[in-house]
Amino acid sequence: MRIGIVSDTHDQMKNVARIVQLFNAAGVDRVVHTGDITKAKTIHALSALHAPVFGVFGNNDLERESLDSAIRQHGFHFVDATLELEWGNRRLFVVHDPLDFDRLSLESGEVLLHGHTHRRVIDRRNHSLRFNPGECAGQLTGHNAVGLLDLGTLEPEILFF
Repeated sequence: MRIGIVSDTHDQMKNVARIVQLFNAAGVDRVVHTGDITKAKTIHALSALHAPVFGVFGNNDLERESLDSAIRQHGFHFVDATLELEWGNRRLFVVHDPLDFDRLSLESGEVLLHGHTHRRVIDRRNHSLRFNPGECAGQLTGHNAVGLLDLGTLEPEILFF
């Protein structure tokens, strides 16, 4: 199973449109958003993805009523805190702020996805993978990024745009 990972879109609609193109071209099976969507129009734009969307809310997701409504409308699944998933014989934990991992009981072999920092993280410890693809809401072409992750091999890939 191949998943797309995006974080901190911060309502940058030009970049969100490009993210949809990249994930659809990559043929991802699912997309994970690690928070800071900001506005419902971003959720509506993500509905053009050919894969279901799962995620967590971030500290800048303040327009919750409109976000919740858009998420329900498109059949996405978002939670407030930690999202736990089991896909492709892997356990995934999704948070916005990486400090939230400190309060979880984590085991070897898990996938830890986060955002918040706008900094790329690919860290392997105890057969686990911590991954944040980094900035995707910036204004500099070629510096924005999203991630792809093959859950079979746990090999992350960064797509720059």
